[in-house]
Amino acid sequence: EVQLVESGGGLVQPGGSLRLSCAVSGFSFGTSEMTWVRQAPGKDTEWVSTISIHGGSTHYTDSVRGRCTISRDNAKNTVYLQIDTLKPEDTARYYCNRSPYWGQGTQVTVSS
Repeated sequence: EVQLVESGGGLVQPGGSLRLSCAVSGFSFGTSEMTWVRQAPGKDTEWVSTISIHGGSTHYTDSVRGRCTISRDNAKNTVYLQIDTLKPEDTARYYCNRSPYWGQGTQVTVSS
């Protein structure tokens, strides 16, 4: 059974930081690019970041570049997304993804 389990979300003040985690099982994590996407209320899903198989290549959407770091630990079958200097517009449910698999997401709310 494929499982992607996100965690690490929460309520944080603007300017704060969060580290999201996604623990994977049921497919070959070490041979899979992994992606984080997010969906804000009433908006379409937005691609956030992708990391290559061994972590040597990372990509970010413009709105988070310089504030986000995606990383992975292939020994732990886990991908991470560190988000710094959080803004209210980062409020969304964050999902890790490796097509066609999705997790249940973790909610990030940025508010004072």
